[in-house]
Amino acid sequence: MTFVETSFIRPKSYSLINNKNNDLKLIIQGQGVFLFENPVNNCCCMFNVYDYKKQNGLRIELNETSVKINRLPEFIPLIDENNNQGLSDKKGAYYWLSVDSQNQRLYVGLGEARIENAIYEYIFSFNNDEERKNIKSFLESLVTICFSENNVFPLQLLRDPIIKKIPLLIKNTQQLRMNHIANYKYLPSSHLSSTAQQLYYSISGKKFILDDKDFPHFSKAIEYSIATPGMWCYERLKAKSTEFDKDKPNILETYLRITLNQNNGESPGIPYVMEIWPVGHFSPIHNHGNAHAIIRVLHGKINVKLFPFLCDEPDTVDPFSEVQFVKNDITWISPTLNQVHQLTNLKTNKNTCVTIQCYMYDEKDKVHYDYFDYLDSKEQKQQYEPDSDMDFIQFKETMKQEWENRPKVINIINKKISLFFGQSKK
Repeated sequence: MTFVETSFIRPKSYSLINNKNNDLKLIIQGQGVFLFENPVNNCCCMFNVYDYKKQNGLRIELNETSVKINRLPEFIPLIDENNNQGLSDKKGAYYWLSVDSQNQRLYVGLGEARIENAIYEYIFSFNNDEERKNIKSFLESLVTICFSENNVFPLQLLRDPIIKKIPLLIKNTQQLRMNHIANYKYLPSSHLSSTAQQLYYSISGKKFILDDKDFPHFSKAIEYSIATPGMWCYERLKAKSTEFDKDKPNILETYLRITLNQNNGESPGIPYVMEIWPVGHFSPIHNHGNAHAIIRVLHGKINVKLFPFLCDEPDTVDPFSEVQFVKNDITWISPTLNQVHQLTNLKTNKNTCVTIQCYMYDEKDKVHYDYFDYLDSKEQKQQYEPDSDMDFIQFKETMKQEWENRPKVINIINKKISLFFGQSKK
């Protein structure tokens, strides 16, 4: 899957419907994904997908308990025996239809358009090659989506259909083996969008490390600063305990944002951010302003929970995936995938986690939403404007000074021990 994925991204205030019939065209005839909302939480959401003549097609209907798809004009039901879910009553919910003529499959899903979030699946069956060709020809003819804005609010069209799980880890194309492609364990770096590739190649190099020749004890200095009262990291984390909820301080719901470079207007906040996660610390559940992002672990481990959508109702939406990334792992965020997550440095880990995260709006994004929406302790949706705790150059120098000026008694004891053992040998 290559991420040349989207025909449009739009806020609700911007209409993409330029004709009176409320018709949309698939980017590629016979395939793609249509994302939509149920605008006023109706008990039913219905639309059709037709061929050019609007004679043959599909009727898609979501109600409160199920998804129903019928083949038109005969109204032949295409039944998924396992489907027991339809429209959601959760705030923030949205839906998608995937049409896949090459593999003769239909999916309907809730939240991010990915196989993990599918609530309906239909695989066309056939008894011989002629039947298969007829089904494929029918699906390949589908091109026009017809709907009423009373119960369908169109959000986005994606070029490629939903086929299988998309890897979270990126592998440099130069390091890929045939088994990697066959098993689809890694996302090749060449499959990232052009925007994401810019970010990936900026931070994926072998010399892009924390403990470099200039300061080989950088990670140790950060650990020391976090653990020691009076040091910069310790005091800054304490001061941020109310950052995400002024009424309910929580020191564990804090992390440090050390920024590199300046905000150039192409990302939510400064595009390059080194984030520092002490053991046991976590972020709120949040999204990323529909931006692209690349995240690399520089030190330690980080646990990531992915959610289908951001819902401001307490504990009502479960994560669809949970994974722990380790040092040098690189993962990704696109405007439509991996957007809503929660990061945690688990209490069972031993070391602080340090990541580098970089962001950039898609070339077609004309909105530039400058905030990360997040859920506070009351599960209410709030806006977070990405800020900076300190510039990277200044931070590195601060850590150097704290490390060099740490209590000399430790050094004196170490020297005495060395002298003692040296004299004993004599």
